[in-house]
Amino acid sequence: MRNTVVTMQQQKNSLNKITMLTAYDYSTARLMDESGIEAILVGDSLGMVMLGYPDTLSVTMEDMIHHSKAVARGVQRAMIITDLPFMSYQVSVQEALSNAGHLIKEGRAHAVKLEGGEEVCAQIKAITQAAIPVMGHLGLTPQSVNAFGGFKVQGRDEAAARKIIQSALAVEKAGAFAVVLECVPATLASLISQLLVIPTIGIGAGAGCDGQVLVYQDMLGMYDGVAPKFAKQFVNIGERMKGGFQQYIQETKEQAFPAIEHTFHIDDAVIEKLQREYA
Repeated sequence: MRNTVVTMQQQKNSLNKITMLTAYDYSTARLMDESGIEAILVGDSLGMVMLGYPDTLSVTMEDMIHHSKAVARGVQRAMIITDLPFMSYQVSVQEALSNAGHLIKEGRAHAVKLEGGEEVCAQIKAITQAAIPVMGHLGLTPQSVNAFGGFKVQGRDEAAARKIIQSALAVEKAGAFAVVLECVPATLASLISQLLVIPTIGIGAGAGCDGQVLVYQDMLGMYDGVAPKFAKQFVNIGERMKGGFQQYIQETKEQAFPAIEHTFHIDDAVIEKLQREYA
């Protein structure tokens, strides 16, 4: 059975933690889906982990549609939520609605995600009224990195914490089915999770959220020297991959690969005839 906004709400109600990871391609999405991940986020983080940008700001709608379609081909059960990229929803409500529609129709997403609080509630309301589920995103919102002066924890003082609470309540009222809380103090995230009817998904926000999301490259240890405080490395795939690449290089240079079992054959008589003909 496919996971949906309904099953996600049921998980919160029954205290069954929601599991979500990012994915950006068919192969990875298929492995996650077969492993039992309940939701996949096609995040604009692809700008950093797939395209090599320093932030998410250069990601386009075309990028998001391209990667979302690829993920959708690999998924049978997980719910797919795709990010609306920077400046695809901030300009106007109509543009936000149009771009959300593109992610559903062309990107084959089941829901969209956008960043912000009260300032994007009109967009959330319009998109949900068009029967497109919307996930909110509060706290450290990467598209606001320049306004924040970097990737910094949010909500540490009373005024900032109060603003995040008010934003979460506003986003819920506007019709969001869930909200991501990124890099906020664990006790604040836990309080928000108690105040909201809809699920909260934490990333660097503690275990009190209704679910968790991580960038899969972080939790698989795919980048040397990149270890966010909140991202546990469950396995070091990066080192194993490099080991495989290095073994391939060595065996190729030593002519140990390809071996006889990796090759195709032709009748010796045919080769002998061709050798005589072209000698």
